[in-house]
Amino acid sequence: MTQLPVAICQAAPIPLDFTGGIEKATRLSREAIDAGARFVAFGETFLGGYPLWLDEAPGAALWDHPGTKACHQIMLDNAIVPGDERLLPLQELCDESGACISIGAHERLRSSLYNNQLLFRPGLPPLDHRKLVPTHGERLIWMRGDGSTLGVHEAEWGNAGNLICWEHWMPLARAAVHNLGEAVHVAAWPTVREEYAIASRHYAMEGRCFVLAAGLVQHRDDLFDGLERVGGSAEAKELFEAIEGAALNRGGSMIIAPDARVLAQAGESEEVLYAELDLSERGQGLTSLDTDGHYSRPDVFELNVDTRAKDGVNWA
Repeated sequence: MTQLPVAICQAAPIPLDFTGGIEKATRLSREAIDAGARFVAFGETFLGGYPLWLDEAPGAALWDHPGTKACHQIMLDNAIVPGDERLLPLQELCDESGACISIGAHERLRSSLYNNQLLFRPGLPPLDHRKLVPTHGERLIWMRGDGSTLGVHEAEWGNAGNLICWEHWMPLARAAVHNLGEAVHVAAWPTVREEYAIASRHYAMEGRCFVLAAGLVQHRDDLFDGLERVGGSAEAKELFEAIEGAALNRGGSMIIAPDARVLAQAGESEEVLYAELDLSERGQGLTSLDTDGHYSRPDVFELNVDTRAKDGVNWA
């Protein structure tokens, strides 16, 4: 198999409403698969929506902020959990179609939230990748992931993996995943602004892989809609009202070839972006650059990756 049809569903999430988000993601994924896509990608935390208030609401990071606390409680109450039955429609769609779906979500483990990019694949459980380092204000909401969720899906057409947002500026994380030999990589972003596009194209060139840089479309009004869907909160509503501007995540998704050229690019509104990947381009590009092989110096540089789960408490 040398040709792989792919799609990015650049769409608006339904903030805070995970059940509604799963329904929308399943519908959009089915439409993309019915149009021929065998691999479908969504942006960072599509399920639950990117927590825009952390960056956009003045005072959100202040100690004991009522609105921030209210939002955190809502996220804890509604986030997906491992083995969540609400995700079955996405798994069933992969099983029946043979396609893969990469989608971002807020996940709850015990009492902590994680930024997880889930990779659904046919006949297998979803592959987790929990963000290793939440960026700046994100640390108010997400716990750090560990090396146990650094991995790829081994499909018949090649390997597929994910990294999330600023992980693409973590050189050792990139090197670790390049070692796993991706043919297709999902770069999940809240929005693919210029510097994020540069990082995504760099990753494609460095890893000699195709990159699906997937962004969201999210507006201030979406926050109020999602809040109402989950029962409302006066404190959270007041927090959202302090946000200025209308469009806060502006899409910009793109599909990138292993030589960093852009195969397809989206605008700032909701759309499904399609491309047909010629997987033979990966091998051709490795002729001149293989950062995990002939362009590495293992006698000079060595990387050790700890893939043990770090739960913090060991019950003997």
